[in-house]
Amino acid sequence: MQTTLSPEFKGTPEGDEAEAILRKCVHCGFCTATCPTYQLLGDELDGPRGRIYLMKQVFEGAEPTRATQLHLDRCLTCRNCETTCPSGVQYGHLVDVGRKVVEAKVQRPVGERAVRWLLKEGLTSPLFAPAMKLGQMVRPLLPPLLKDKVPERHAPRAHEWPQREHPRKVLMLAGCVQPAMMPNVNAATARVLDAAGIQVLVAGEAGCCGAIKTHLNDTEGGLDHMRRNIDAWWPRLSSGQVEGIVVNASGCTVTVKEYGHALRNDPAYAVKAAQVSAAAKDLSELLPAIAPLLAGRIRTGGPKKLVFHPPCTLQHGQQVRGPVETGLAALGFEVTLANESHLCCGSAGTYSVLQPELSHQLRDRKLANLQATQPEAIVSANIGCIQQLQSGTATPVRHWVEVVDEAIG
Repeated sequence: MQTTLSPEFKGTPEGDEAEAILRKCVHCGFCTATCPTYQLLGDELDGPRGRIYLMKQVFEGAEPTRATQLHLDRCLTCRNCETTCPSGVQYGHLVDVGRKVVEAKVQRPVGERAVRWLLKEGLTSPLFAPAMKLGQMVRPLLPPLLKDKVPERHAPRAHEWPQREHPRKVLMLAGCVQPAMMPNVNAATARVLDAAGIQVLVAGEAGCCGAIKTHLNDTEGGLDHMRRNIDAWWPRLSSGQVEGIVVNASGCTVTVKEYGHALRNDPAYAVKAAQVSAAAKDLSELLPAIAPLLAGRIRTGGPKKLVFHPPCTLQHGQQVRGPVETGLAALGFEVTLANESHLCCGSAGTYSVLQPELSHQLRDRKLANLQATQPEAIVSANIGCIQQLQSGTATPVRHWVEVVDEAIG
């Protein structure tokens, strides 16, 4: 697509990146067919092609409006369009840059600014854990929107961490909200990898991957979180004490894998960030390799008929498809994919809070397809998807590693 940057953006990092991405777009519209928000709203400006037009106009000098901001806000950043695009347009990077520019030019109402500040500061704060415990205590009294985001307390093995030493070691990102919302996921990860002869180490100084602040247009705050994590991991990674970095929330994995891109212009961190990204693996990618090591320990009992919801951050953001289904099948589980498995469940980080109506429509559509398979349990690979789906069904929704952990005892 021919693009002529306005003088304001010519020669700037944002302008150069946007221009390079825009020039790849041939305007074919294939992306529109797989965009969840376009399917719901039927508005060209609520699809990737329309949003690309809007961002192109801004970078060419047009003044963005609240309507521009709204259409960009409605994007889930599911990156389904990237999977569909025949030209390799990196829409996810473009929308991050476009939102940042529009945010600086369009003043939000006070209420919106307050909610966004609370999300980006509250979810990444040490106070989140006690707040979550309080929320779980009074969960029946919470309004529906908050209740959807507060899981019930049922994690009896959340603090059972393996104590064995292994020659093989990996670092694991504990995350920011997961230790408080679903602590058993991290513990189950450590137990399953321990059973496969891999020791899990956690750097206490690491925290949020940076996605929350980045996607709420606090780019510098997100970069600071990335730098902090790199500093926490670098001593063990650079000295070869660990094989790599394992992340069990696919929304965090896709962010860590892009540290190299995010910090490419930072002379102090560019090289380290690239190496951290290269060392990062989603836990799902390890499953086919460790499944033969676990197969002899699988017991009867627990759910066996599963339906897998592949998070957008796994199948579109990381372009990783198949390892969970393959690995679970090798362990004796009956695993299926539902119809429309490529579509977003509507979680998308803080999207479910900021765009609840669209989020609920996508959740209910997704659950209708998942439950049509009549599973004993729904499994996924991302905390946001798990809580989003569980809020709309009585069928258990688990991280797949918890199901494997339960099966090996």
